[in-house]
Amino acid sequence: MLIRQIQQYTGTGALVILAACGGKNQQQQGGMPQAQAVPVTTFQVEASNASYADLYPATVTALEQSEIRPQVNGYVTGIFFKDGARVSKGQKLYTIDQQAYEATYNQAQANLAVQEANLVKAEKDAARYRELDKHDAIAKQQVDNAEAALVAAQKTVDAARANVRAVQTNVRYTTLTAPFSGTIGISQVKVGTPVYAGQTILNTISSNDPIAVDIPVDQREIYQFTKMQQAGTKAGDSTFKLQFGEDIYPFAGKINLVDRAVDPQTGSIKVRVVFPNAKDMLKPGMSGTLLVHRSSSDAVVIPYKAVTEQLGEFFVYVVNGDKVSQTKVQLGQPLGANIIVKDGLKPGDVIVVQGVQNLREGSQIKVAADTTAQKKP
Repeated sequence: MLIRQIQQYTGTGALVILAACGGKNQQQQGGMPQAQAVPVTTFQVEASNASYADLYPATVTALEQSEIRPQVNGYVTGIFFKDGARVSKGQKLYTIDQQAYEATYNQAQANLAVQEANLVKAEKDAARYRELDKHDAIAKQQVDNAEAALVAAQKTVDAARANVRAVQTNVRYTTLTAPFSGTIGISQVKVGTPVYAGQTILNTISSNDPIAVDIPVDQREIYQFTKMQQAGTKAGDSTFKLQFGEDIYPFAGKINLVDRAVDPQTGSIKVRVVFPNAKDMLKPGMSGTLLVHRSSSDAVVIPYKAVTEQLGEFFVYVVNGDKVSQTKVQLGQPLGANIIVKDGLKPGDVIVVQGVQNLREGSQIKVAADTTAQKKP
Protein backbone atom coordinates (compact mmCIF):
# COMPACT_ATOMS: atom_id res chain seq x y z
CA MET A 1 0.00 0.00 0.00
CA LEU A 2 2.79 2.36 0.87
CA ILE A 3 4.60 1.50 -2.34
CA ARG A 4 1.49 2.30 -4.42
CA GLN A 5 1.10 5.73 -2.86
CA ILE A 6 4.73 6.57 -3.60
CA GLN A 7 4.28 5.42 -7.16
CA GLN A 8 1.19 7.58 -7.48
CA TYR A 9 3.00 10.63 -6.15
CA THR A 10 5.94 9.91 -8.39
CA GLY A 11 3.73 9.62 -11.38
CA THR A 12 1.97 12.88 -10.58
CA GLY A 13 5.29 14.67 -10.22
CA ALA A 14 6.42 13.38 -13.56
CA LEU A 15 3.29 14.73 -15.15
CA VAL A 16 3.87 18.19 -13.72
CA ILE A 17 7.45 18.25 -14.96
CA LEU A 18 6.41 17.17 -18.39
CA ALA A 19 3.80 19.89 -18.56
CA ALA A 20 6.30 22.57 -17.61
CA CYS A 21 8.80 21.39 -20.16
CA GLY A 22 6.16 21.36 -22.81
CA GLY A 23 5.22 25.00 -22.10
CA LYS A 24 8.85 26.10 -22.29
CA ASN A 25 9.29 24.44 -25.66
CA GLN A 26 6.21 26.20 -26.96
CA GLN A 27 7.58 29.64 -25.86
CA GLN A 28 10.93 28.95 -27.51
CA GLN A 29 9.21 27.97 -30.71
CA GLY A 30 7.20 31.22 -30.70
CA GLY A 31 10.24 33.50 -29.94
CA MET A 32 10.29 36.80 -27.90
CA PRO A 33 7.20 38.98 -28.30
CA GLN A 34 7.92 41.76 -30.77
CA ALA A 35 7.32 45.47 -29.94
CA GLN A 36 4.15 46.72 -31.54
CA ALA A 37 4.28 49.61 -34.00
CA VAL A 38 3.14 52.92 -32.49
CA PRO A 39 0.21 54.49 -34.34
CA VAL A 40 1.01 58.09 -35.31
CA THR A 41 -0.03 60.86 -37.63
CA THR A 42 2.58 62.78 -39.58
CA PHE A 43 3.20 66.11 -41.26
CA GLN A 44 5.33 66.86 -44.31
CA VAL A 45 7.52 69.93 -43.91
CA GLU A 46 7.21 72.59 -46.61
CA ALA A 47 8.56 76.11 -47.10
CA SER A 48 5.91 78.78 -46.55
CA ASN A 49 5.44 82.54 -46.26
CA ALA A 50 5.63 83.87 -42.71
CA SER A 51 5.81 87.21 -40.92
CA TYR A 52 7.08 87.08 -37.38
CA ALA A 53 9.29 88.75 -34.80
CA ASP A 54 12.38 87.26 -33.18
CA LEU A 55 12.79 88.19 -29.53
CA TYR A 56 16.10 89.09 -27.86
CA PRO A 57 16.79 90.07 -24.25
CA ALA A 58 17.78 93.74 -24.34
CA THR A 59 19.59 96.12 -22.00
CA VAL A 60 19.36 99.87 -22.36
CA THR A 61 22.75 101.58 -22.20
CA ALA A 62 24.06 105.10 -22.75
CA LEU A 63 26.22 105.77 -25.79
CA GLU A 64 28.38 107.97 -23.54
CA GLN A 65 28.72 107.63 -19.78
CA SER A 66 31.33 108.96 -17.40
CA GLU A 67 31.96 109.09 -13.67
CA ILE A 68 32.85 112.55 -12.40
CA ARG A 69 35.86 112.38 -10.08
CA PRO A 70 38.01 115.22 -8.72
CA GLN A 71 41.61 115.59 -9.85
CA VAL A 72 42.66 117.51 -6.75
CA ASN A 73 42.12 117.06 -3.03
CA GLY A 74 39.94 119.48 -1.09
CA TYR A 75 36.46 120.34 0.14
CA VAL A 76 33.42 120.79 -2.09
CA THR A 77 32.52 124.49 -2.04
CA GLY A 78 29.73 124.59 -4.63
CA ILE A 79 27.20 122.44 -6.54
CA PHE A 80 25.69 124.12 -9.61
CA PHE A 81 23.00 121.79 -10.97
CA LYS A 82 19.81 120.01 -9.97
CA ASP A 83 19.95 116.26 -9.48
CA GLY A 84 18.69 114.42 -12.55
CA ALA A 85 18.80 117.51 -14.75
CA ARG A 86 20.07 117.77 -18.29
CA VAL A 87 23.41 119.55 -18.53
CA SER A 88 25.38 120.91 -21.46
CA LYS A 89 28.99 120.23 -22.36
CA GLY A 90 31.28 122.60 -20.43
CA GLN A 91 28.62 123.52 -17.87
CA LYS A 92 30.03 124.08 -14.35
CA LEU A 93 29.02 121.28 -11.98
CA TYR A 94 31.20 121.41 -8.83
CA THR A 95 33.85 123.64 -7.29
CA ILE A 96 36.51 122.56 -4.81
CA ASP A 97 38.21 124.93 -2.34
CA GLN A 98 40.95 126.60 -4.38
CA GLN A 99 42.53 128.93 -1.84
CA ALA A 100 45.53 126.68 -1.25
CA TYR A 101 46.00 126.16 -5.00
CA GLU A 102 45.71 129.88 -5.71
CA ALA A 103 48.33 130.63 -3.06
CA THR A 104 50.64 128.07 -4.59
CA TYR A 105 49.98 129.57 -8.02
CA ASN A 106 50.83 133.08 -6.80
CA GLN A 107 54.03 131.75 -5.27
CA ALA A 108 54.96 130.03 -8.52
CA GLN A 109 54.32 133.24 -10.44
CA ALA A 110 56.58 135.19 -8.07
CA ASN A 111 59.33 132.60 -8.42
CA LEU A 112 59.04 132.82 -12.21
CA ALA A 113 59.46 136.60 -12.02
CA VAL A 114 62.64 136.21 -9.94
CA GLN A 115 64.09 133.65 -12.37
CA GLU A 116 63.26 135.83 -15.35
CA ALA A 117 65.11 138.73 -13.67
CA ASN A 118 68.11 136.48 -13.10
CA LEU A 119 67.97 135.50 -16.76
CA VAL A 120 68.07 139.17 -17.83
CA LYS A 121 71.14 139.74 -15.63
CA ALA A 122 72.84 136.60 -17.02
CA GLU A 123 72.15 137.73 -20.59
CA LYS A 124 73.67 141.17 -19.91
CA ASP A 125 76.72 139.65 -18.22
CA ALA A 126 77.27 137.24 -21.09
CA ALA A 127 76.91 140.02 -23.66
CA ARG A 128 79.39 142.25 -21.82
CA TYR A 129 81.96 139.47 -21.45
CA ARG A 130 81.68 138.57 -25.13
CA GLU A 131 82.45 142.16 -26.05
CA LEU A 132 85.47 142.22 -23.75
CA ASP A 133 86.62 138.90 -25.14
CA LYS A 134 86.75 140.40 -28.62
CA HIS A 135 89.47 142.80 -27.38
CA ASP A 136 91.24 140.19 -25.23
CA ALA A 137 90.35 142.31 -22.19
CA ILE A 138 89.07 139.45 -20.08
CA ALA A 139 90.12 135.94 -19.20
CA LYS A 140 88.59 133.19 -21.32
CA GLN A 141 87.49 131.39 -18.14
CA GLN A 142 85.25 134.30 -17.13
CA VAL A 143 83.59 134.29 -20.55
CA ASP A 144 82.90 130.58 -20.28
CA ASN A 145 81.47 131.02 -16.80
CA ALA A 146 79.16 133.78 -18.02
CA GLU A 147 77.94 131.59 -20.88
CA ALA A 148 77.28 128.70 -18.49
CA ALA A 149 75.43 130.98 -16.08
CA LEU A 150 73.24 132.18 -18.96
CA VAL A 151 72.33 128.62 -19.97
CA ALA A 152 71.54 127.72 -16.35
CA ALA A 153 69.38 130.82 -15.99
CA GLN A 154 67.43 129.88 -19.13
CA LYS A 155 66.82 126.34 -17.81
CA THR A 156 65.72 127.71 -14.44
CA VAL A 157 63.20 130.00 -16.14
CA ASP A 158 61.86 127.05 -18.18
CA ALA A 159 61.40 125.01 -14.99
CA ALA A 160 59.67 127.92 -13.25
CA ARG A 161 57.28 128.34 -16.17
CA ALA A 162 56.47 124.60 -16.15
CA ASN A 163 55.73 124.81 -12.43
CA VAL A 164 53.39 127.73 -13.04
CA ARG A 165 51.52 125.73 -15.67
CA ALA A 166 51.24 122.74 -13.34
CA VAL A 167 49.93 124.82 -10.46
CA GLN A 168 47.62 126.68 -12.81
CA THR A 169 46.22 123.32 -13.97
CA ASN A 170 45.45 122.40 -10.36
CA VAL A 171 43.60 125.69 -9.99
CA ARG A 172 41.52 124.85 -13.08
CA TYR A 173 40.84 121.38 -11.68
CA THR A 174 39.08 122.96 -8.71
CA THR A 175 36.19 123.64 -11.10
CA LEU A 176 34.56 120.53 -12.60
CA THR A 177 32.51 120.84 -15.79
CA ALA A 178 30.35 118.46 -17.83
CA PRO A 179 32.49 116.47 -20.32
CA PHE A 180 29.51 116.16 -22.72
CA SER A 181 25.84 116.99 -22.90
CA GLY A 182 23.55 114.55 -21.13
CA THR A 183 21.69 113.77 -17.93
CA ILE A 184 23.43 113.99 -14.58
CA GLY A 185 22.53 111.74 -11.68
CA ILE A 186 22.03 112.31 -7.97
CA SER A 187 25.06 113.95 -6.37
CA GLN A 188 27.07 111.63 -4.15
CA VAL A 189 28.56 114.53 -2.17
CA LYS A 190 27.32 117.73 -0.56
CA VAL A 191 28.92 121.11 0.03
CA GLY A 192 31.69 120.72 2.60
CA THR A 193 32.41 117.08 1.81
CA PRO A 194 36.15 116.30 1.62
CA VAL A 195 37.11 114.70 -1.69
CA TYR A 196 40.28 113.01 -2.90
CA ALA A 197 41.88 113.13 -6.32
CA GLY A 198 40.89 110.18 -8.51
CA GLN A 199 39.07 108.36 -5.69
CA THR A 200 35.84 110.10 -4.73
CA ILE A 201 32.93 109.66 -7.17
CA LEU A 202 31.00 112.92 -7.21
CA ASN A 203 28.37 111.94 -9.77
CA THR A 204 27.74 110.14 -13.05
CA ILE A 205 26.66 111.71 -16.32
CA SER A 206 25.30 109.87 -19.35
CA SER A 207 24.06 110.83 -22.78
CA ASN A 208 20.37 110.21 -23.34
CA ASP A 209 19.37 111.04 -26.92
CA PRO A 210 19.92 108.88 -28.85
CA ILE A 211 20.24 105.93 -26.50
CA ALA A 212 21.46 102.40 -27.19
CA VAL A 213 20.05 98.92 -26.65
CA ASP A 214 22.44 95.96 -26.52
CA ILE A 215 21.37 92.41 -27.38
CA PRO A 216 23.27 89.09 -27.49
CA VAL A 217 23.05 87.42 -30.91
CA ASP A 218 24.03 83.84 -31.69
CA GLN A 219 27.06 83.68 -33.97
CA ARG A 220 24.97 81.88 -36.60
CA GLU A 221 22.92 85.08 -37.02
CA ILE A 222 25.86 87.48 -37.47
CA TYR A 223 25.54 87.44 -41.25
CA GLN A 224 21.86 88.41 -41.09
CA PHE A 225 22.49 91.34 -38.75
CA THR A 226 25.50 92.50 -40.76
CA LYS A 227 23.32 92.58 -43.89
CA MET A 228 20.66 94.59 -42.06
CA GLN A 229 23.33 97.03 -40.83
CA GLN A 230 24.73 97.51 -44.33
CA ALA A 231 21.26 97.96 -45.81
CA GLY A 232 20.58 100.81 -43.38
CA THR A 233 17.20 102.03 -42.18
CA LYS A 234 14.62 103.62 -44.45
CA ALA A 235 11.96 106.09 -43.39
CA GLY A 236 9.08 104.31 -41.69
CA ASP A 237 11.12 101.16 -41.12
CA SER A 238 9.89 99.36 -37.99
CA THR A 239 12.16 96.31 -38.08
CA PHE A 240 13.47 96.99 -34.57
CA LYS A 241 11.00 97.66 -31.77
CA LEU A 242 11.45 97.66 -28.01
CA GLN A 243 9.03 96.03 -25.59
CA PHE A 244 8.68 96.37 -21.81
CA GLY A 245 6.11 93.93 -20.47
CA GLU A 246 2.99 94.58 -22.52
CA ASP A 247 4.10 98.06 -23.61
CA ILE A 248 5.82 98.77 -26.94
CA TYR A 249 8.17 101.76 -27.15
CA PRO A 250 6.61 104.07 -29.76
CA PHE A 251 9.80 104.71 -31.78
CA ALA A 252 11.74 102.30 -34.00
CA GLY A 253 15.49 101.75 -33.78
CA LYS A 254 18.31 101.05 -36.17
CA ILE A 255 21.51 99.01 -35.94
CA ASN A 256 24.43 101.07 -34.70
CA LEU A 257 27.13 98.40 -34.66
CA VAL A 258 27.96 94.70 -34.50
CA ASP A 259 30.70 94.06 -31.95
CA ARG A 260 34.22 93.21 -33.12
CA ALA A 261 34.35 89.58 -31.90
CA VAL A 262 32.32 86.59 -30.69
CA ASP A 263 32.46 85.72 -27.00
CA PRO A 264 34.10 82.25 -27.02
CA GLN A 265 32.35 81.26 -23.78
CA THR A 266 28.79 81.97 -24.95
CA GLY A 267 29.17 81.74 -28.73
CA SER A 268 27.31 85.04 -29.07
CA ILE A 269 28.16 88.55 -30.20
CA LYS A 270 26.83 91.91 -29.01
CA VAL A 271 24.69 93.93 -31.40
CA ARG A 272 23.84 97.55 -30.55
CA VAL A 273 20.63 99.19 -31.75
CA VAL A 274 20.02 102.92 -31.18
CA PHE A 275 16.66 104.56 -30.47
CA PRO A 276 15.58 108.20 -30.35
CA ASN A 277 14.94 109.28 -26.77
CA ALA A 278 13.94 112.96 -26.91
CA LYS A 279 11.34 112.49 -24.16
CA ASP A 280 13.83 110.69 -21.90
CA MET A 281 11.55 107.65 -21.60
CA LEU A 282 14.47 105.21 -21.75
CA LYS A 283 16.98 105.08 -18.90
CA PRO A 284 20.35 103.29 -18.84
CA GLY A 285 20.08 99.92 -17.12
CA MET A 286 16.49 99.17 -18.13
CA SER A 287 15.82 95.59 -19.27
CA GLY A 288 13.35 94.71 -21.97
CA THR A 289 12.87 92.71 -25.16
CA LEU A 290 13.99 93.70 -28.62
CA LEU A 291 11.59 92.63 -31.37
CA VAL A 292 13.22 92.08 -34.74
CA HIS A 293 10.42 91.84 -37.30
CA ARG A 294 11.08 89.57 -40.25
CA SER A 295 9.25 88.18 -43.25
CA SER A 296 10.27 85.07 -45.16
CA SER A 297 9.03 83.23 -48.22
CA ASP A 298 10.77 79.97 -47.28
CA ALA A 299 10.14 79.70 -43.55
CA VAL A 300 9.84 76.23 -42.00
CA VAL A 301 6.62 76.23 -39.96
CA ILE A 302 5.39 73.11 -38.14
CA PRO A 303 2.64 72.29 -35.65
CA TYR A 304 3.89 73.07 -32.13
CA LYS A 305 2.49 69.78 -30.83
CA ALA A 306 5.20 67.94 -32.82
CA VAL A 307 7.90 69.38 -30.55
CA THR A 308 9.19 67.68 -27.40
CA GLU A 309 11.49 69.21 -24.80
CA GLN A 310 14.31 67.51 -22.90
CA LEU A 311 16.56 69.41 -20.48
CA GLY A 312 15.91 72.72 -22.17
CA GLU A 313 16.50 71.41 -25.71
CA PHE A 314 13.83 70.80 -28.34
CA PHE A 315 13.34 67.78 -30.59
CA VAL A 316 11.01 66.38 -33.23
CA TYR A 317 10.66 62.81 -34.50
CA VAL A 318 11.56 62.52 -38.18
CA VAL A 319 10.08 59.58 -40.09
CA ASN A 320 12.58 57.27 -41.79
CA GLY A 321 10.73 54.40 -43.44
CA ASP A 322 8.72 52.69 -40.71
CA LYS A 323 10.89 54.07 -37.88
CA VAL A 324 11.63 57.47 -36.38
CA SER A 325 14.77 59.30 -35.35
CA GLN A 326 14.87 62.05 -32.76
CA THR A 327 16.18 65.29 -34.30
CA LYS A 328 17.23 68.43 -32.41
CA VAL A 329 15.72 71.69 -33.69
CA GLN A 330 16.21 75.38 -33.03
CA LEU A 331 12.88 77.07 -32.57
CA GLY A 332 11.79 80.54 -33.59
CA GLN A 333 8.61 82.38 -32.76
CA PRO A 334 5.23 80.68 -32.26
CA LEU A 335 2.52 81.47 -34.81
CA GLY A 336 -0.74 80.46 -33.18
CA ALA A 337 -0.76 76.67 -32.93
CA ASN A 338 2.37 76.46 -35.08
CA ILE A 339 6.00 77.45 -34.58
CA ILE A 340 8.89 78.47 -36.81
CA VAL A 341 11.91 76.17 -36.95
CA LYS A 342 15.17 78.03 -37.56
CA ASP A 343 17.40 74.98 -37.85
CA GLY A 344 17.15 71.18 -37.86
CA LEU A 345 14.47 70.57 -40.50
CA LYS A 346 14.23 71.09 -44.25
CA PRO A 347 11.36 70.99 -46.73
CA GLY A 348 10.42 67.43 -47.58
CA ASP A 349 11.07 66.02 -44.11
CA VAL A 350 8.18 64.10 -42.59
CA ILE A 351 7.66 64.45 -38.84
CA VAL A 352 5.33 62.94 -36.28
CA VAL A 353 2.67 65.32 -34.96
CA GLN A 354 0.46 62.95 -32.95
CA GLY A 355 1.62 60.04 -30.83
CA VAL A 356 5.00 61.60 -29.97
CA GLN A 357 4.49 60.85 -26.27
CA ASN A 358 4.78 57.12 -27.03
CA LEU A 359 7.94 57.35 -29.12
CA ARG A 360 11.64 57.06 -28.50
CA GLU A 361 14.70 56.89 -30.76
CA GLY A 362 14.26 54.11 -33.34
CA SER A 363 10.62 53.37 -32.47
CA GLN A 364 8.65 51.53 -35.14
CA ILE A 365 5.55 53.40 -36.25
CA LYS A 366 2.33 52.78 -38.05
CA VAL A 367 1.20 55.88 -39.92
CA ALA A 368 -2.49 56.62 -40.06
CA ALA A 369 -3.89 56.75 -43.57
CA ASP A 370 -3.57 59.93 -45.64
CA THR A 371 -1.52 61.95 -43.11
CA THR A 372 1.90 62.27 -44.78
CA ALA A 373 0.70 65.10 -47.01
CA GLN A 374 -0.82 67.46 -44.45
CA LYS A 375 -1.68 70.98 -45.47
CA LYS A 376 0.72 73.75 -44.48
CA PRO A 377 -0.03 75.15 -41.00
